[in-house]
Amino acid sequence: MKVLVLGAGVVGTTSAWYLARASHEVVVVDRQPVAGNETSFANGGQISVSHAEPWANPHVLPQVIKWLGHEDAPLLWRWRADPAQFMWGLRFLNECRPAHTRRNIAAIVALALYSRGCLQTLRHELGVEYDHLERGILHLYTDPRAFAGAIEAARTMREFGLDRETVSAERCVEIEPALAGARHRLAGGTYTPTDESGDAYKFTGALAERAAALGVEFRFNSTVDRISISGGRIAGVIVSGPAGNQLLNADAYVVALGSYTPLLLRPLGVRLPVIPAKGYSATVPLSDAAVAPTVSLTDDEHRLVFSRLGNRLRIAGTAEFNGYNLDLNPVRCNALLRRARQLFPALEAGGEPQFWCGLRPSTPSNVPCIGRTRYPGLWLNTGHGTLGWTMACGSAAALADLMSGRRPAPDFPFLGC
Repeated sequence: MKVLVLGAGVVGTTSAWYLARASHEVVVVDRQPVAGNETSFANGGQISVSHAEPWANPHVLPQVIKWLGHEDAPLLWRWRADPAQFMWGLRFLNECRPAHTRRNIAAIVALALYSRGCLQTLRHELGVEYDHLERGILHLYTDPRAFAGAIEAARTMREFGLDRETVSAERCVEIEPALAGARHRLAGGTYTPTDESGDAYKFTGALAERAAALGVEFRFNSTVDRISISGGRIAGVIVSGPAGNQLLNADAYVVALGSYTPLLLRPLGVRLPVIPAKGYSATVPLSDAAVAPTVSLTDDEHRLVFSRLGNRLRIAGTAEFNGYNLDLNPVRCNALLRRARQLFPALEAGGEPQFWCGLRPSTPSNVPCIGRTRYPGLWLNTGHGTLGWTMACGSAAALADLMSGRRPAPDFPFLGC
């Protein structure tokens, strides 16, 4: 069948690839000039199954209260006259209950493990290069209480098949020697040796080229204006681009527009619990003498990640709930560098950092929305939050199975199943 994929980020591009591999005719529409040019452009760079504990958990509420009013807080909630944000907040509080947290961890781990395997298979099949490293991910903690909570979370993840082990502060430095200058700060950590890192933007661009060679048509510089409905069915998608306004028709439609998905679907009466959470990153060029990590690191207390991408260090994270605002906040940008200097005092930059922010499509549970809607032929692949790069390949492979009438491999609550 002919499938129209809306969005060419890492989720939309992988969706197009797996659908084309399943022998479907695929057209991708995106407003950017190239693939992966928005939220996938400068994210944290982690393939992090170990990041499966959702933000909504029993321990987060005291932290959120502590962070209120702090411009550089890991989580910054800006009060707005937005009913969607208000309802999302209420659902987030509900998802903080222990039983819900455990259920969400199970779903996230199942999909993320499957996705990591899909990415590894795809990498070996295609030989794509994207500054990837297979050295695991180390979660580090400077607060003993936070470390104690991480031990419990790691235990839960091991129950669901993730090899996340608890390690001492000394072992943290053995795993990543660049932490030696911050040894006095460390309380301990958890380590997942099978996790990976890599540049999502490079991967997305490379995969888009392979998909085009496979027959996928990419229509860039084309904005999705609205979905047209006739008789309770999808009549097509109205797109404005270089050729003017067009109505594009297909047998099936995949909406993979990240944080903008709810805006497109709201006129159809499809309500999604997805709002944008603005994340920040700093990409630091490294000098030859830089003492910088090669193992990807997660600083859970500050909600930051550190990934080595060739001769660059990517520092990324935090969440600012401020609608669709994409202004760079210098206070939050500086907080990234300040924490990096604390953990890596011998870090020497080879140039000025490049700051960036992007809107991560976040659900209250951190569980993405993948599957069919109530409209025949209308499918979703969105809501991955901070784990879009981690879950992209698995989400796309599973969606291609669903759309082809096959049962997906992961044990995950797919929509409409």
